Amino acid sequence: MRRFSQRSHLVTLSDINITPLLDLAFVLLIIFIITTPLLTQSIELQLPKGGQADKKPNQNDIRTVEISNTGYYKLESRTLTLAQILGQLTAEFRRNSKLVVFIRADKDCRYDLVAQILDGCQKSGITRYSLRTDPTPK
Repeated sequence: MRRFSQRSHLVTLSDINITPLLDLAFVLLIIFIITTPLLTQSIELQLPKGGQADKKPNQNDIRTVEISNTGYYKLESRTLTLAQILGQLTAEFRRNSKLVVFIRADKDCRYDLVAQILDGCQKSGITRYSLRTDPTPK
């Protein structure tokens, strides 16, 4: 009777060594990470000359909408609802097609409050508006 099998030295390796595959994957990943920014270069442009600088609008053509961080709207220092402000801006735009709306929003104000004013202006046909900021100190 045999206690040990003679076939033990003929056993085939059933596991695949994936270490070289992982090494290859990491090398390719590093190559792509390094070369991708080099492929996305911007084009150097020389823009055409012409046109004029924007003229400052007449003070009578400017309406200022202020938006607080708590959601209050003001038109020319009067607290109004969004619908009232858009109604007044639409009526003034019908009388004066040169109307410019300055939008002053608090830096902590929700973006949708500003977007509602912009959307209302566009629906009313008011295409001249300006998002106001404080000038950067020198």
